Amino acid sequence: MEMEHVTIIPITHLDRPRKRPRFGWDVPQAQVGIFCGQEVGNVASYASSGAISDHTSSLFFKGVAQNGSPPWREDDKDGHYMFALGDNLTSRYKIHSKMGEGTFGQVLECWDRERKEMVAIKIVRGIKKYREAAMIEIEVLQQLGKHDKDGNRCVQIRNWFDYRNHICIVFEKLGPSLYDFLRKNNYRSFPIDLVREIGRQLLECVAFMHDLHMIHTDLKPENILLVSSDYVKVPDYKNSTRSPKDSSYYKRVPKSSAIKVIDFGSTTYERQDQNYIVSTRHYRAPEVILGLGWSYPCDVWSVGCILVELCTGEALFQTHENLEHLAMMERVLGPLPQHMLKRVDRHAEKYFRRGRLDWPEGAASRESIKAVLKLPRLQNLVMQHVDHSAGDLIHLLQGLLRYDPLDRLTAREALRHTFFARDHLRML
Repeated sequence: MEMEHVTIIPITHLDRPRKRPRFGWDVPQAQVGIFCGQEVGNVASYASSGAISDHTSSLFFKGVAQNGSPPWREDDKDGHYMFALGDNLTSRYKIHSKMGEGTFGQVLECWDRERKEMVAIKIVRGIKKYREAAMIEIEVLQQLGKHDKDGNRCVQIRNWFDYRNHICIVFEKLGPSLYDFLRKNNYRSFPIDLVREIGRQLLECVAFMHDLHMIHTDLKPENILLVSSDYVKVPDYKNSTRSPKDSSYYKRVPKSSAIKVIDFGSTTYERQDQNYIVSTRHYRAPEVILGLGWSYPCDVWSVGCILVELCTGEALFQTHENLEHLAMMERVLGPLPQHMLKRVDRHAEKYFRRGRLDWPEGAASRESIKAVLKLPRLQNLVMQHVDHSAGDLIHLLQGLLRYDPLDRLTAREALRHTFFARDHLRML
């Protein structure tokens, strides 16, 4: 088995995934000078960035005082902080590279002079609602950190400060997101034993949050980071017809299964009558779409979708429209239960006719109908990609993806499932 230490190279052009639009880190890098904000989504991956070349460093760092304040610059029209590589954020942090961007602001890789380490700093837009949301996120992070003594579940907040009207949150620097890893691996699936270990850690984090009466509401592969960027290359036997001399013959597998959950900007405490829309589309639970109110089970549904994606390499529900989304659910999981359909809110009534989903009659296009028809049943989908443990995984997913949130497994119940039995686990 070929083993190597790998440096993740920063993206230098707008590289959209082949499957569907995604968010956050696929942003064009500026060539020289100042970065300005450009909205491209609602999430940033704190994925490891490569080192800046000596030539580029000289362009940016020349003439910058080691601990001096950068010149005052106006924010861009959307309230994003304007900066140059080599600038200081207070006397403690020095900007090294840009890691990601989203509607909330930007994430920068910075050198922490005090701790002598690289950190990821989230610089929030200088707009009231984003500043307020950032303060809520800081409170959540501090609460999580207080109870997660070992720091093994959630990304660790190192510090925060208010700089030139921007809330800056300092995080430990981690590896790439699971989605970033999948994308750079040509959307090839993870080995089932790795899926098992990642799933266990993810459910432990969700159970931990739920015990604290917190709901993440935006779990997805972009918001789950590998702790390490290192990987090994192994033969991809599903492409065994190709020559070993062909680089696509091999696929990447993380050297460590350790993960941490990030992005608590949408986290909420449990309360009654939560009906507003939450979760990124592909991971959104049916009760959210139907307007039935949501709680802890919406996180569990997202976990089920994520596990399928890790096993197959592709999102389970690749859609951007509610009716198509519901039709995909029925195609994969069977018909929605009547007792849920009778309670849909007025906004979701238009998706149903005569007590059933208005499909395919209500489809927006033939392409939409084809996209639904090509989906297999859940058990067939899993068996296409999983060589062993398929039965246990299918049974677990059927519990995580139950339509009725009252019947859905809790995170704690899922952790007791036979799929996570110790005799299954192998050294990764």
